[in-house]
Amino acid sequence: MNTLRADIDALIAGLPIAALVIGRDERIHSVNDKARALLGDNLLERHFITALRQPVVMDAIEACLRDHRTQTARYLGNDGAQDTTFDVHAAWVEFAGLSGVLVSFEDMTHVEQAGQMRRDFVANVSHELRTPLTALMGFIETLRGPAKGDAAATERFLGTMYAEATRMERLVRDLLALSRVESEERIRPQTDVDLAALVRSVIHLLRSVSDEAGVKIVEDIPDAVHISGDADQLRQVTTNLIENAVKYGGRGKTVHVTLTTLEYDPTLRRRAVTLAVRDEGAGIAATHIPRLTERFYRIDSHRSREMGGTGLGLAIVKHIVNRHRGRLRIESELGKGSEFRVILPQ
Repeated sequence: MNTLRADIDALIAGLPIAALVIGRDERIHSVNDKARALLGDNLLERHFITALRQPVVMDAIEACLRDHRTQTARYLGNDGAQDTTFDVHAAWVEFAGLSGVLVSFEDMTHVEQAGQMRRDFVANVSHELRTPLTALMGFIETLRGPAKGDAAATERFLGTMYAEATRMERLVRDLLALSRVESEERIRPQTDVDLAALVRSVIHLLRSVSDEAGVKIVEDIPDAVHISGDADQLRQVTTNLIENAVKYGGRGKTVHVTLTTLEYDPTLRRRAVTLAVRDEGAGIAATHIPRLTERFYRIDSHRSREMGGTGLGLAIVKHIVNRHRGRLRIESELGKGSEFRVILPQ
């Protein structure tokens, strides 16, 4: 019997998921390390009710003991860092004259989190589109009714309608860009790109934007810096970071754009290039910094929408940097501005 018990223990230990065996006497006779990590130590020979206190799981095991049919349930827990979800399978097994219930726990936490992310994403997109659509419908209704034939009102409303339609176009464009970047994130780009020339061209194109905003752009960029990358995506990263610095830096302030090479970067453990964009704006509170790259996350939603932001720019930047096997670092202090650094392997 001891040899048989050792065989069962060895079999359970080899399973890639948390598992335990409950005998006809309703006590736990075998358990692997993953189950101990999930349910705690000192499980052997305990009645299963004292170890598995969730009613739906106990009902599934009792039904399997009674009917010898496979049962399923959902086990909810917490690993100290996050809520966890497991699919529980209770199956009747017979092994060399012994019989009982094999209870296995399949970790579905990542699936649940992905589902929640999709639900949140759909809700956010719906919210972002509903506001301009509602405004457009209201203006159209007014133009067809009370303001019909009023040239001044028509001109004013058409301007607002154009702004709302443009806002929706930007949102759709950024959604498509985010989808495209995510689909390519595992494919590392291999095209040679002169990052220095690319950054200078972006600054040149944004001069009119910075002049209109009353912001000066100061650059410190070498003659040439070559890396392997996707030129279009790197241009998108550079444009996004500099545009944000111009928008939120404040009139009369300066945006500093620097490009430097490092013989060895400890985060990448190799030679690297750092693109840094620093503004002299109001700064960002420390509580917001970890969430800045989340989709649709905004510190000031009203101000962001007024400036044409979709809440997706930094999410796109993060995914592009990940695709290039780089790192995005954000440093900020209230009243002293912010610095966004993109570290890329060279």
